[in-house]
Amino acid sequence: MKAEIETKCATTRCLSRRAFAAVAAAAGASLLFGCSSESDTADVATDASTGKTLVVGTLATEDILPLWVAQSEGLFDDAGLDVQIMPFQSATELIAGVASGDAQMAMTDIMVTASMFASDIDVNMQWVTLGTSADQGRFGIMAEPDSSIEQLTDLAGVPIGVGSNTILEYVMDKLMEAAGIPEEQIVVEELQKLPVRYQAMASGEVAAAALPGTLLALGEANGCKLIADDTSGENLSQSVMIARADLLASDGGVDQVEALKGVWDAAVQMINDDPEAYRSVLVANANLPEEIADTYPISTYPTAQLPTSEMVDPVLEWMEHKGYLTQPLAYDAASGSFAAA
Repeated sequence: MKAEIETKCATTRCLSRRAFAAVAAAAGASLLFGCSSESDTADVATDASTGKTLVVGTLATEDILPLWVAQSEGLFDDAGLDVQIMPFQSATELIAGVASGDAQMAMTDIMVTASMFASDIDVNMQWVTLGTSADQGRFGIMAEPDSSIEQLTDLAGVPIGVGSNTILEYVMDKLMEAAGIPEEQIVVEELQKLPVRYQAMASGEVAAAALPGTLLALGEANGCKLIADDTSGENLSQSVMIARADLLASDGGVDQVEALKGVWDAAVQMINDDPEAYRSVLVANANLPEEIADTYPISTYPTAQLPTSEMVDPVLEWMEHKGYLTQPLAYDAASGSFAAA
């Protein structure tokens, strides 16, 4: 799945710099297009070796599999990088980790990145980790096995389980819109926690739910009905790697990020050449349910490239329309950065 970042207003657009500082107390360069060879990666990394640990925050998700593979295959050491992948238990904790500087980089999504920037956390998008095409990763809407719901139009005016101000709400809205359902007939049943949402759908407590790929696969394994997903047609969702601006401004910071891009590309090539060789790495790190651990499809991953305006601008427009941004933002596709519009 393209990682869903379940965040509420209280942890994104409504937090000021002071609020994020309280959380913390408690608790660009050129892109490398195509796959780097081992020698290319080593050459970049020689200049990048600063002796500083680069901490990359993430949720336990398939979206960052290339870095898990890089860790298991010793690619960080080969590149002269000291990288720590820091898993967080929730999106709230991940955002707080980036805000405090405990994580200098993180895997998240476009919506959360924009929300962090709007909350005075200066971050730049560096590359798309999953979602350069619609078939990479999956979000969708599902109903329980005995449901009378067969298609999206059956959900007009019917509450759908989802978390507001999340990438899954965005995908849900876009899928419903494409099915010709008026905005006023798209009804949200607020269920922020994914396990609770899945169980509510599977038991029939809610008519349908918007879910990420792993839970869609789990539902399919248990006879639930997939009503629609985003793996064809318009490319609706991406997960992205971001970096704090102060990392990029620090001595050697850009070189570290560039070297990490090279490592990412090398790991991507390894996965895409032989995905099954890395199933054990995926299962160990991405919290796949046991029922689908042996069968869950391993995605094709993209090499490091910035999100395009076509990916980002519709998300910003949707966030502004929904009231999730307190001020309009503009995206610079040449640098991966945001600015007040």
